[in-house]
Amino acid sequence: MRLVPSISVIGGRTARLTQGDYTREKVYDVSPLDVAERFADHGIKRIHLIDLDGAKKGTPVNYPTLELIAGHTDLKINFAGGLHTDGDILKALEFGAESITAATIAVYNKELFANWIMSYGREKIALGADALNGLIKVGGWQKDTKLPLDEHISFFYDRGLKYLKTTDISKDGIMEGPSFDLYERLLKDYPELCLFASGGVRNIDDIKRLHDMGVYGVIFGKAFYEGRISLKELEAFIAST
Repeated sequence: MRLVPSISVIGGRTARLTQGDYTREKVYDVSPLDVAERFADHGIKRIHLIDLDGAKKGTPVNYPTLELIAGHTDLKINFAGGLHTDGDILKALEFGAESITAATIAVYNKELFANWIMSYGREKIALGADALNGLIKVGGWQKDTKLPLDEHISFFYDRGLKYLKTTDISKDGIMEGPSFDLYERLLKDYPELCLFASGGVRNIDDIKRLHDMGVYGVIFGKAFYEGRISLKELEAFIAST
């Protein structure tokens, strides 16, 4: 299972939101590069870099942070936040992203996103399908839709999607545990997908349970930044799997 720490960036700083609420922002006194280097030093191979400014604005903003981390570490970087055009993707790849995750554009222009899977390749394009009460939210989770999560996933599953990142927004940032039932169902319904579980991870035991369930990867953030998961625990988990 892939361990994928998330580094969320606002104005070039490491930050976290709770349930996607920009009024509940917490900035950490450590730079995104410093965090990335710590992860790399303890065996982490990839990170999920979220441009929170870009997600809210609708176009990426924090390319310099992406370029900085890519230039100073060997981490594989999945970049997300405001990617709406081919130009956005090409620029992200140019600045060092290995792959990208897009969410909003996949709702508003399904055919374009489906074409991205074909034109850039299944390894480069991941779908972010984040939901509250079973309905997709977009625009940095600021905008509601009436689109059911399963309908959304199925559309792209039938068109060759390989990588899926799903967050139960009600769980995000509150550290009350992931939506294990949701991930169990998605694994059953979409057996060919590489599923990244995101949101709610409290501790290393949650990560172990997700591993035992068979998810492809787990994305976590706040539990690390709040000291509930240590670098030593991550290193030990990597060594044991």
